[in-house]
Amino acid sequence: MPRLAADRDIGFHALMEQIDFTYNKPEISRELSNIRQIIVSNNGSVLDEATFSSTALMYFIAQTNILVPNLSTLTIETRPEYVDIAELEFISRALREGYTPTDLEIAIGLEAYDNRIRNKVFKKGLALAVVEQLAEKLARYNFRLKCYFMQKPVSGMTDKEAFEDVCNAIDYFGKLAARFGVKVNMHLNPTYVATGSSLEEAFRNGQYQPPYLRDVARAVMHARGKNLSVCVGLNDEGLAVPGGSFLRDGDEDLVKCLDAFNATQDFHLLEAQKEKEMEKC
Repeated sequence: MPRLAADRDIGFHALMEQIDFTYNKPEISRELSNIRQIIVSNNGSVLDEATFSSTALMYFIAQTNILVPNLSTLTIETRPEYVDIAELEFISRALREGYTPTDLEIAIGLEAYDNRIRNKVFKKGLALAVVEQLAEKLARYNFRLKCYFMQKPVSGMTDKEAFEDVCNAIDYFGKLAARFGVKVNMHLNPTYVATGSSLEEAFRNGQYQPPYLRDVARAVMHARGKNLSVCVGLNDEGLAVPGGSFLRDGDEDLVKCLDAFNATQDFHLLEAQKEKEMEKC
């Protein structure tokens, strides 16, 4: 969000101080040996040297190697065009110097497979050819690719169209993973109506309803047998307007099921839950 971003350049000294501040917080410092994954995000692109200093990134990795001995995955959020081979080479070498093997995961936000929604509505300016170039780069180092998606992210989109958009994305990334030999994870966020968002007016006018969690689970089932993993976002962060969450009364068992699926990728859990819901009908 623009109002959350700085209106001036933030130098590497300030970024390094933020890194130290975070690692020195008591609730974090006492859990350092238990941390398995760290996600680095800055409301933009961490690999964009203009907004996140390379010196600060080097410092972060060095401190992480020292302080987080059991880290298994480092996830860096960025736009694909800021990922270059020289930087990947450096990060690869640095992570190998940690106490334990650590996978690098580059996370990008596509939000929708549909080109019109992605680039005309969200103005992402992101062609699939650029994603494929990124996958090719990551494959050189056996790094992983995470892609953030939203189910039913815009008004005027039917539940059926939203379901099909996710299925199309699953098909695409399954083929991408096989083509380049790169591990792909889809992080699928059901859309909620956030206060002050462009969806709020449409929701209040009866022109938009968030997706049903059962439709999200059905879309996830499409990934069975495909060459990718799927994680479903299950938190509206308390930001949804009243009645504007994808979480509805009666969804409690499905939420538990999807939470378990996120941890196991066991499609039998989704099948069993579907059978339970059919028995209720």
